[in-house]
Amino acid sequence: MTDRTEELPTLAVAMGDPGGISPELTARLVDLPEARDEARLVVIGDRRVFDEGARIAGIAPELPTVGDMETALATDGNVFVDLGHLDPATVTRGTAEKAGGDFACRNFREALLLAHAGKVDGICFTPFNKQAMRYSFPGYDDEIRFVADVTGFNGKIREFNVLEKIWNARVTSHVPLKEVSDNLSEDKILAEVDLTVRCLRRAGIDRPRIAVAGLNPHAGDGGSFGTEEIEIIEPAVARAKERAETEDFEIEGPYPSDTVFLRALKEEYHAVLTMYHDQGQIAMKMMGFDKGVTMMGGLPYPLCTPAHGTAYDIAGKGIADVGATREALRLAIRMARTARQAA
Repeated sequence: MTDRTEELPTLAVAMGDPGGISPELTARLVDLPEARDEARLVVIGDRRVFDEGARIAGIAPELPTVGDMETALATDGNVFVDLGHLDPATVTRGTAEKAGGDFACRNFREALLLAHAGKVDGICFTPFNKQAMRYSFPGYDDEIRFVADVTGFNGKIREFNVLEKIWNARVTSHVPLKEVSDNLSEDKILAEVDLTVRCLRRAGIDRPRIAVAGLNPHAGDGGSFGTEEIEIIEPAVARAKERAETEDFEIEGPYPSDTVFLRALKEEYHAVLTMYHDQGQIAMKMMGFDKGVTMMGGLPYPLCTPAHGTAYDIAGKGIADVGATREALRLAIRMARTARQAA
């Protein structure tokens, strides 16, 4: 390899669901200036599916093809690893199918094994469809479960949603709304604060500022609408503040959840810690659906994907917006560089 390539972070790119916009987005991603100038990409999938995506996008990105991982890792510049495992002529566009789940699971598995072995610096993937993934991998709850099952990683992994100016972290994620309160504790909130601080630092933010949302309307209004703020969230924030100065971060709250994002943007907080999934997701997607990134925090490497889904309704039309996929690539590059510098 050239010296220039060795200085760039190497990222595995796993192609997502072939029945949606993932093939088109993968092709558009490879064609971006960042993909050529700021990282080295090892794209994993079936070359026929990739080429069909490029045709739909109306582009012809330069990307040599190899048949195995070792050759890919020894090749200078961006490269495509052709697993030859799906004929695009057999794909039903706009439909969740087992064949699509098999395709995406295999690509993601190969990317994870590379990252887990330290052979790449991070991972990006284009959107999966959870229904299709479950057809292939019945235990598939979400990407976090899949990562743990494939790699054996038993540390804490948490999903973050990221926009250019603000991150969203959350204490609970994929649990029923009626179970959120029972899943809150001071220690769980503090654990999410710690992880958020670490991830923000890996993204290049030296002194993170975090705003914490309440759970109830008006953050409980002094106990009028619930007591979780008084009994759990406020004590957790107080404990975090005790460590904040010595550990070089700032934290405030709990703030009412209907205004916390407005406050965070105005007062330049780097992240909002919400108590449950949709409390943050709705705000983040309203602010930047076509730019949002999902990042799996807690792993030794960045794992990033666009926050939107497979968009079955526009698959094959050549109109998929690469904006969120581009931001996922940029975040993975930034975090991979920080990790390299700290090593």
